[in-house]
Amino acid sequence: MSTTTPRMDAAIRQSQNAETLGTDAVTMRLLLDAEATDGALSTLEVTMRQGADGAAPHYHTSSDELFYVADGELQLLAGDKIVTVGTGGSIVVPKFMPHAFGATPDSSARIMIALMPGVQRFEYFRLLDRIAKGESPLADLAAAQEEFDNHFVDAPNWWAERNANRR
Repeated sequence: MSTTTPRMDAAIRQSQNAETLGTDAVTMRLLLDAEATDGALSTLEVTMRQGADGAAPHYHTSSDELFYVADGELQLLAGDKIVTVGTGGSIVVPKFMPHAFGATPDSSARIMIALMPGVQRFEYFRLLDRIAKGESPLADLAAAQEEFDNHFVDAPNWWAERNANRR
C-alpha cells in the first residue's frame, strides 16, 4: 500500500479564534480564507435576523459558491429564480450566475458560505463592515469589485420580492 503526502497541513479555525464583524441585523464570522487553504476555498458563517438582507445581487468570475443553511430559512436569488432553502439544505451557485441572499421574512438564518476555489475575501468583508459603520464610503465597494471578484448587477425581481415581503 502506498501513501501520498498531503499538499498542506489541515486548515483549522477554532470558534473562539474566528474574527466576527457586522451589525445587529447581520454578523459574519470569518473562518478560513484562501491563504489558509492553499487556495482550495474561502469560508465564513453569516447570521441574519428575520428578514435581514445578506448580500446584494452580484456574481463571481473565479469561484462557485456553496450556501449551507445551518439554521432557519434562506431566500436566495440564483440567476432568474428566487428560492427558499431551509435548515439542512444547500445550494451551489456557479461562477457568472447572479445571486443574492437574505433571511426569509418569517425566519432568521445562519448559513455557511464557501467559495471554491478560494479567493482572498476577508478584506472584502472588513470593507463591508467599515461601510456599515460609516467609516468608509459606499463608493469604496464599487471600486473593489475587481479586486475581490464581486461584481454587482441589477436584479429588479430580487428587490421587488424582498420589498414586497416587508410590507
